[in-house]
Amino acid sequence: MKRILIAAILSVTACLAYAQVKDWQDLVKVHKHIEESIHEMERARAANHYDMQGHGAKAEQFLREAEKELHEAIEAAKKH
Repeated sequence: MKRILIAAILSVTACLAYAQVKDWQDLVKVHKHIEESIHEMERARAANHYDMQGHGAKAEQFLREAEKELHEAIEAAKKH
């Protein structure tokens, strides 16, 4: 399951690193990828009976924080 965790984190990182962000609408695509990663992480944790020595929960927490911050960034960019 480490592979799923790593894949989810790399997915988000790749989206952010390679996205050619021109305006807030491009950030919406990245936001969707983060939401998908959260759902993948939830499934991975459930498949492992939530026993990932706390690392799965922490990774999910980071994804949720990233989702929240990106949402705020989109809202702020819309105002300009």
